[in-house]
Amino acid sequence: MSDAAIKPALITRVLPDSIAAEIGFEQGDRLVSINGQAPRDLIDYQFLCADEVLELEVLDAAGKTHQIEIEKDYDEDLGLEFESALFDGLIQCNNRCPFCFIDQQPPGMRQTLYLKDDDYRLSFLYGSYLTLTNLPQREWDRIAQLRLSPLYVSVHATEPEVRIRLLKNHRAGQILDQLRWFQKNRLQIHAQVVVCPGINDGVHLEQTLRDLASFHTGDIPALASAAVVPVGLTRFRPAEDELIPVTPEHARRAIAQVQALQAEFRAKFGSNVVWLADEWFLIAGQDLPPESHYEDYPQIGNGVGSIRQFLKQFKIAARQLPKSVSPPRRWVWVVGNAVERAFQPILKRLNEVDGLTVEMVALRSDYWGQSITVTGLLTGHDLALALAGRDLGDGVLLPSLMLKHGDTRFLDDTTVADLEKRLKTPIYVVSGIEGLLETAVQSPVLAAR
Repeated sequence: MSDAAIKPALITRVLPDSIAAEIGFEQGDRLVSINGQAPRDLIDYQFLCADEVLELEVLDAAGKTHQIEIEKDYDEDLGLEFESALFDGLIQCNNRCPFCFIDQQPPGMRQTLYLKDDDYRLSFLYGSYLTLTNLPQREWDRIAQLRLSPLYVSVHATEPEVRIRLLKNHRAGQILDQLRWFQKNRLQIHAQVVVCPGINDGVHLEQTLRDLASFHTGDIPALASAAVVPVGLTRFRPAEDELIPVTPEHARRAIAQVQALQAEFRAKFGSNVVWLADEWFLIAGQDLPPESHYEDYPQIGNGVGSIRQFLKQFKIAARQLPKSVSPPRRWVWVVGNAVERAFQPILKRLNEVDGLTVEMVALRSDYWGQSITVTGLLTGHDLALALAGRDLGDGVLLPSLMLKHGDTRFLDDTTVADLEKRLKTPIYVVSGIEGLLETAVQSPVLAAR
């Protein structure tokens, strides 16, 4: 990658009381180079800034160049935040997976919803999944040189012909060789397998999980963990695709199959190695495994154990709930219907507070055309359709994970303000357990502040 392809990194925030604030950095400045090297991304920036003496080239908002020399402690942070973690652009996906959620969206939405990232740097920094099909040798060399581990890899299948069929990319068949590369370089991955009935389930799923488990050996296992996730489909997916939805019967078979392998792996490795996403149990109508099953929650970002963890956190936080509230208040708490059964203990405990009434409204997504929907996929359209004309009491408690991070927009570009106008009811965005409890026990007047 030539320096000419790397854009100066736009600074969006200077942390108070930081080195950068003391020197006089301002929002809108652009970082050009550190010790003569233009950083490609946040990884380069962090690596280069670890030195004790730094020479920075900076462009201010007016376009004037400044040369700045800094002496600091080793590894001390400068206190800068940037517009993006990638200064040289996104490494985009070159696969055509039929189950890709980006291709299962309607046209005409905001442009960022259609970006297909397959970038190992975002995988390392934020835990996003990549397929490894688009990396030239120089990027493999950089991963090894900078020890970028663990990475999060969408495997889906280890049999070359099955993975090629799923990703529609002839390079997809190299996955086992790539896993051997991680093993040789003593680097790790967390894997995911999205199960598509009739394509990579059954004997193919067993082969994939056995192949992956074979890399769970040594003091630094190349495979740290694997998650098995049911394919999610929407009504906007291409009409010509070959996918079918996961039925309760499919889910029950997958659960039995993977649990048998988990027992085998526990006996051999002392760990489950592979885990089932919570959605399998929700689709099958079965109880979730106990909390102890999830070990140290290595696949929490894939929805493996997230409900158990949420319930545990609620149980602890609920100790602080008051015995009563005054004046009385009534809320409508909106969630996806996938968690309706699992969240009954939460609902019961909230309604034990005298004067507090919480009605849980568990919705399927009409927008996506799904019969079972996780909370994060509900849209403004879904809420408007389901809640119109209903007595919403003192307001709606809205989980923040329905919204774009740092914004008030749903996936369908409806805003919270739009929805408030349509429903003629205040909406309170709640983040996590603490946000839910804090807002629920407050009076509507205080909650609105």
